[in-house]
Amino acid sequence: MKRQTLLVTLTAGAVIFTLLLLIQTKAANRAPDLVLVNGRIITMNEQAPSATAIAVKADRIVAVGDSDEIAKMAGGSTRVVDLDGKTVVPGLIESHAHLLGMGRAMIILDLTGAASEDAVAGLVRARAAEIEPGQWIEGRGWDQNLWAVKRFPTFQSITEAAPGNPVCLTRVDGHAVWINRAAMDASGITAATVDPSGGRIERDGAGAPTGVLVDNAAELVGAKIPSLTREAKKSALLAAIEKCNTFGFTSFHDAGAGADTISLYREILDDGDLTLRMNVMLSGSDADLLEEYFNTGPVLDEGGRFLAIRSVKLFADGALGSRGAALLEDYADEEANRGLLIDRSDRIFEIADRALAAGFQVCTHAIGDRANRVCLDAYERALGAHPDVDDPRFRIEHAQILDKNDIPRFATLGVIAAMQSQHCTSDMAWVPTRIGAARAAEGAYVWKSLLDLGVSVPNGSDAPVESANPFYGLYAAITRQDRDGNPADGWYPEQRMTRQQALESFTLSGAHASFEEKIKGSLEEGKLADMTVLSRDIMSVPAEEILETEALLTIVGGRIVFERDGAF
Repeated sequence: MKRQTLLVTLTAGAVIFTLLLLIQTKAANRAPDLVLVNGRIITMNEQAPSATAIAVKADRIVAVGDSDEIAKMAGGSTRVVDLDGKTVVPGLIESHAHLLGMGRAMIILDLTGAASEDAVAGLVRARAAEIEPGQWIEGRGWDQNLWAVKRFPTFQSITEAAPGNPVCLTRVDGHAVWINRAAMDASGITAATVDPSGGRIERDGAGAPTGVLVDNAAELVGAKIPSLTREAKKSALLAAIEKCNTFGFTSFHDAGAGADTISLYREILDDGDLTLRMNVMLSGSDADLLEEYFNTGPVLDEGGRFLAIRSVKLFADGALGSRGAALLEDYADEEANRGLLIDRSDRIFEIADRALAAGFQVCTHAIGDRANRVCLDAYERALGAHPDVDDPRFRIEHAQILDKNDIPRFATLGVIAAMQSQHCTSDMAWVPTRIGAARAAEGAYVWKSLLDLGVSVPNGSDAPVESANPFYGLYAAITRQDRDGNPADGWYPEQRMTRQQALESFTLSGAHASFEEKIKGSLEEGKLADMTVLSRDIMSVPAEEILETEALLTIVGGRIVFERDGAF
């Protein structure tokens, strides 16, 4: 009997122990993986705009609120970060840039800020001394608008700098290249070469090429430059991803990618190294790629929301700095030149029509007022042919110069104006020279006019055209000043964004522009745990201090993908 009692007691004890273990295990399973406390959390959620703590389980936010309450949720395996008053914002979204271009820019000559044609030639000369004759020299970032003599350069200076090497230097905007004699010879470019459609070969008074190729004419030399190997492209992408994470970016809209780049994204995702959520726009110049995706349909959430392919990137015109932007009237500084149309209205309509039928968004580069009108006209025609599509969210990328009559059409048609605030502050010194003061005042970089109409204005950098640093973009949006604080009141200050609007342009507006505002762009329970911890409170510090702000933590899906040394 005693033995039976003992067995019953032991059995009861085992049951109780098991129940306690199950309770503890269940509690541990419910505990957050990550808790941030004692911070200033800007949620971008109108119902609860601020908080001091946030809790994360797996890749989702499970609580946003008071530090004392949320700290109680932590379990033994929870990482708790004391923010010590630091600011947290939703994960920053780069809504228009070129990831492979960013990576390539890290390995070719950086010509950004070069003060003269001779300065660029000096950099080319130094590179030529380091490599074998016959090897191509590439670079990017020259801008004749920064030089004392603001005309386009010629092939002579870089031919003298590197007579034995073909040289191809891309302008800062990516819409013109400057080549030397060896590159011209390799490409077969002579006075007899005809300007391609959508492109222009700059020529001297006798009709001979001067060494600058604008927009589609750049393809004449581009086809001769050896391509990067697949491994080199992958390395460039990985370097750019890492750079973006250090800036606080958690999502990235890649403005035009081909099949090879998309394949590399999938490979990087499979390797576990894709730490940016990629929204990829298909390159509209690749007919086979468009045919493939229009037949199979969009990719919405591959790899746990890390890869989406639901957009097409087209080009209506070139860039203002190289006088390739398509204008309604002549350039003020070049009579009889109204720029270049690349994808004309009929093609934009054709692609938009097919895209709507296949479930894709269209994103068209348009800088000049004529290009924007052509794009809006084509969009209106396509949307009219598909009244059954409720929420197409067509985008115009850049939308830099608008005719006053076209500004309301963005709201009427529901077109997103994907703009890059740094373009304004980089270009403002010479924009009135290009288009005249009246046109500049009326329709140049009119973010606030569009916002006041309810138009969505997601922000970005167009990197490598501008620095990918989002704090430069936020500062430009808020001040419309260069980084030296000029002009004193901002350039056309009535177009400045509020700080709230500027932050929204890098968060919720970016999420909306990729149909993802229900899962990211704000810090709310149930949304993806994408967030950025900042070194300064960008909503309250003096504007110039925004430029000095850094990301301290970048968190993507609850995973810390970047932590600045010594921050916590």
